[in-house]
Amino acid sequence: MVKYVNAKELEELIATSELPVFCDFWANWCGPCRMLAPVFEDLSDAYDGKAVFVKIDIDEEDSEAAAIKYGITSIPNVIAFKSGKPVANSLGFKPQAVLEEFVKENL
Repeated sequence: MVKYVNAKELEELIATSELPVFCDFWANWCGPCRMLAPVFEDLSDAYDGKAVFVKIDIDEEDSEAAAIKYGITSIPNVIAFKSGKPVANSLGFKPQAVLEEFVKENL
């Protein structure tokens, strides 16, 4: 299940999670973000217990800091975090098979 977080919650999660964290930086007005949402949700279900999947709305006031910190200039942008650090990102809409490969590579 995908959890919606703000910047503070994201920082706490990536600092403490023993599992890889995949964060989808998105916005409600973004068409490709809305297309990616069900794909991201399906992968969160498929990899439950192997990774944590979260979403952060870059337009929310308390989430701008995370977008700035991680250099988000285009969305959707899924960043993989391991051991508290970003290790890879996937920019733009990706079909499920492509995003699943990204997840597998970063578990």
